[in-house]
Amino acid sequence: MSSAAVGERSGAVRVIGLITLILGVVFIVAGGVTWGAVASNLAAEKITVSDDASAFQGQLVDTPWEAWVQADIINTHALEASGGKTYAELDQDDPTRSTVMTASFLRASLFTSVVAFGVALLVFGVGVTFVLVGWALRKVGTVPRAVVTDTTQTAPPATANA
Repeated sequence: MSSAAVGERSGAVRVIGLITLILGVVFIVAGGVTWGAVASNLAAEKITVSDDASAFQGQLVDTPWEAWVQADIINTHALEASGGKTYAELDQDDPTRSTVMTASFLRASLFTSVVAFGVALLVFGVGVTFVLVGWALRKVGTVPRAVVTDTTQTAPPATANA
């Protein structure tokens, strides 16, 4: 029994590849737009990184790295103001409690923007992955696939020439 390859293309694979490609582009755009929206809204707050921060001193906070560094220095300042105590550790009548509470809220807001940047980057990365997978599926769908067919033939008996 022998077999032969018959050219057959898979239209379903190409369609799935196209859909995956389109979704990938949508995710890339959504991730980029989200990153831009978070950056512009954060910049609109006009927060600058403290001069005594570990990095980015004096820069406008509009990236996740700057937001992280600013949140860290806010914590340092709050702990200095409270003698090393957190909001939960301060007595309710402690005059620095309000300052530490405000610092805690500011840090939480900055960390929320860091998470939003992370989600935007994740969505962008998923989009790139979808584009690559969609492109690969489209390529696979254009290659003829092998279909096994029975090409067995009955051959006449061999005769010996004398």
